Amino acid sequence: MPSAQSMTHSVESTNLADLLERILDKGVVIAGDISIKLVEVELLTIQLRLVICSVDKARELGLDWWNHNGRRPNALLAPERNVALEAMEERLGRIEQALGAAVASAFEPGSATK
Repeated sequence: MPSAQSMTHSVESTNLADLLERILDKGVVIAGDISIKLVEVELLTIQLRLVICSVDKARELGLDWWNHNGRRPNALLAPERNVALEAMEERLGRIEQALGAAVASAFEPGSATK
C-alpha cells in the first residue's frame, strides 16, 4: 500500500515537432574555431558561427542578411536599384518605339526604299 510520502515518477516525452519549435523560438548558436599550425606557425584558421532560429527571432537579433542579397528577383532589390531599373526600362521602351516607327515608315507603300 503506497504511503502519502511515496515518490511519483513521471516521464515527460517530447516529439520532434515540439523540439524544433522550441529551437526555432529560442534560437541556438553553435560556435567553433579550427586552427592548423605547423611548428608554431599558424597556417589556417577557420571560425565557424551557426545560428539556428526562426526568421522572426533572427530579425529580433538584428540578423537580416537575406534583405541585402544581390541574387534576388527585381521586386526585392533595394529601392534605389528599382528606380534605376525602371528608368532603364522606360528608356528602352522609347528606343523600341522609335525603331518601330522608323521600320514601319521604311516599308510604307510609296516609300523610296524598297
